[in-house]
Amino acid sequence: MRLPLVALVVAASAVAAPLTAQDTTGAIPTQGIVTGATTGYVVHPGDVLDIHVWGQDAFSGKFQVDVNGMIQYPVIGDVNTSNLTIAQIRDTLRAGLSQIFTTPFVTVTPLFRIAVLGEVFRPGLYTADPTMTVIDVVAMAGGANSSGNMSKIRVLRGGKATEVRFDAGALGGRSLAEIGVRSGDEIVVPRKSFTREDLGIVLAAAQVALSVAIFIAVH
Repeated sequence: MRLPLVALVVAASAVAAPLTAQDTTGAIPTQGIVTGATTGYVVHPGDVLDIHVWGQDAFSGKFQVDVNGMIQYPVIGDVNTSNLTIAQIRDTLRAGLSQIFTTPFVTVTPLFRIAVLGEVFRPGLYTADPTMTVIDVVAMAGGANSSGNMSKIRVLRGGKATEVRFDAGALGGRSLAEIGVRSGDEIVVPRKSFTREDLGIVLAAAQVALSVAIFIAVH
């Protein structure tokens, strides 16, 4: 007996249906990816991993790496990122998610937590993409104020005396990853040696001194 055309269409649709109820609908890429040039970056404590699973908001979000190198990820649980590259973390997550979804599409982007201090308008702790430049991060803090010396920006690590100094003009185009900045570092915009405010104070002091000298001379 020949099946009606409608029945054939329904049967074909059933064969093409997802294998499980959890599978993502639509055209799912067969491979996960790692964002840009950060594939070989080794994760450090304090980093934030921006993880996106295509079509699965419950498994997407920002996850901070703790002091032990661990992140807490839904369903999979604790994931040890110590000494792993972004590519290896992506593969670990993808393997775990493969127990739930068919061919999960995963992207992982590392983010740095960096303090911006000194002569800026909004000093504080900021989350930055490693592809950003130091100048970009300073801009997130509102930029340098009138007393800030952008040509003498310093990067400090762990409060140690060792400082990474650079000319903002020469290295302004290099990314945080390229110059070795990472989470926990401090970007410091120092004060100019002699600012306009300093000049105003000096002139005011000179005027007071002149007035005192004239008063003494008269009396």
